[in-house]
Amino acid sequence: MSASQTKNTRDESRGNILTNHTWSNGPDSDDELARENELLNENMVSPSHRRLTVEEQSAYNMTLFTEGKMRRKLKFFFMNPIEKWQAKRRLPYKFAVQVIKIVLVTVQLCLFAHNNYMHVNYAWDNRIAFSHLFLKGWDATQEVALYPPATGPLAIYKKDDFYRTIDYALDGYYNLSNAIGSYSYTAEDNSVDTVVLCLYHYKEGIIFGFNESYVFDKEIIEVCINITTESYNLMDTSKRLLRENQININFSALVRAHLKFALKTVNLKAAGPMTPPDCYQFNITINFDNRDFDGQMLLSLDAKPVRLQCKGDTRYVTNNRIESTLRTLLNLLVIFICTLSLSLCSRAIYRAQLLKYETMNFFMKTYGKTLSFEGRLEFLNLWYVMIIVNDLLIIIGSALKEKIERKQFGTDYWNVCSIFLGTGNLLVWFGVLRYLGFFKTYNVVILTLKKAAPKVARFLICAILIYAGFTFCGWLILGPYHMKFTSLASTSECLFALINGDDMFATFSMTSFESPMLWWYSRIYLYSFISLYIYVVLSLFISVIMDAYDTIKVYYRDGFPKNDLQTFIAACTDKASSGLYRDDSEKSDLSMLLDRFCCCRKSPFYGSVSGSSTEFSTKSDQTCGTAVCI
Repeated sequence: MSASQTKNTRDESRGNILTNHTWSNGPDSDDELARENELLNENMVSPSHRRLTVEEQSAYNMTLFTEGKMRRKLKFFFMNPIEKWQAKRRLPYKFAVQVIKIVLVTVQLCLFAHNNYMHVNYAWDNRIAFSHLFLKGWDATQEVALYPPATGPLAIYKKDDFYRTIDYALDGYYNLSNAIGSYSYTAEDNSVDTVVLCLYHYKEGIIFGFNESYVFDKEIIEVCINITTESYNLMDTSKRLLRENQININFSALVRAHLKFALKTVNLKAAGPMTPPDCYQFNITINFDNRDFDGQMLLSLDAKPVRLQCKGDTRYVTNNRIESTLRTLLNLLVIFICTLSLSLCSRAIYRAQLLKYETMNFFMKTYGKTLSFEGRLEFLNLWYVMIIVNDLLIIIGSALKEKIERKQFGTDYWNVCSIFLGTGNLLVWFGVLRYLGFFKTYNVVILTLKKAAPKVARFLICAILIYAGFTFCGWLILGPYHMKFTSLASTSECLFALINGDDMFATFSMTSFESPMLWWYSRIYLYSFISLYIYVVLSLFISVIMDAYDTIKVYYRDGFPKNDLQTFIAACTDKASSGLYRDDSEKSDLSMLLDRFCCCRKSPFYGSVSGSSTEFSTKSDQTCGTAVCI
């Protein structure tokens, strides 16, 4: 047999030999097989594949246990109330508190809305009655605010009309018995009170129109006179009364004037099965406005209602203490439940921040990296922030409501209370979306708004800049000639209405024809704005929302993108009903409170993967010393 054949025969009989951690052909002899086993043993104890010592294996197992426990802890934190009940049999007390709060707050709002409507409507109806009784020239067509207005403003144009208007108001005040309404004077014996007339005029204001000259001092002087029924009856007219008191009115310098008096009445309509009638005092002011000095002195009446504590309810059958007690009880329940909700949500936000720092510490110790910004934001629940805000609003509104119902305010706080309660109730019902968001079908709207919010904000910045340009331009050019553009606010409101297709023809037709140039400019201005915003800006705005909606639908089909925290939690496949979460249950709040008094309280410490087993043990927060641990 030749040498080459002998070599081939030896090559065919070679087995596998591990050389430099790779397999190659080798002999099948006993010696070489022993060498193979030796190399395999060396490979098993190599740095990458060697057997772990008992300590290292214990550390590795502790790391896996710690990761699993942290994953379950985070997964439980982000569960919905139903899953938390399945996981640890923990009652959804925050959800129950929110449901109770919605019921109580809504009942409270409905009762207050009814009372507020009656209060405002009663005050408005009495203001109309006072206008007929005390305002000379008042007409029924001015009672309803029409658009465009059917009549011009109520004003006086002659000096004699100024005095006649004062005389008309005084005659009406001194003859209250002729009024249909049951009005009385504010004195306890129903005697006629004093009427106050105040005049505000420039210190000097003389105009010489024939030679374009004037004498002017801008300092405003206030002159007031108390008019009694005896003095008025003696002088017969207000003009003679003012002259008798050496008050000469210079209408060229008169800025404004007002006539003040007060009346009392009782609202019997407010009485119900458990509600007594309401007693009111109306502080009436008749205003003469000559600030424009344009020959037109505007005339208006203002009546501010003040609720009083009724004294003579002895003839009323039902005891009003029942109604007062029930309303007070409802207000106290609302304040209590909102305070409880505020405390629970504040505690939830605080615990979320503690868990965030614990997670950041875990990521740093275990993986050597920091938690991403998106991952840290997951621990900030804006729903809880919104609930805290509406709790504060409702607590303040309920306190104001209780003060109003007890008639402890000397001024009218109905509108302030309505703003607090109404805004708080609005946010309360918004909070229901949080629980609907746990269901896929209802969560689409919330996710679409969240996804579209950055793009919408950038888009609105550009749209607002264009809108501001049109607003300032329209106010400057069309303001003197168009009633919808008389102020910056009314111009903005008109343009916003045009965007939504409201009252377009009236806006075009009300433009003044005094200047053909301005008339044509107004057409170009309105056509440009309407075309740009309706056909371009609104379409782009809708497309931004639809793009976000399409993206959310793709996410539902292919999966949502995950940050590092969500990816870490996704590795936990333990179901809520598996029972593992109950094994990981932490101590109760009472036990934690007791531990805080013990100096040996321990907190978990997360070490690195390659550390010893002692790095995964707990470390004492402080030294025991001679203290006794509970």
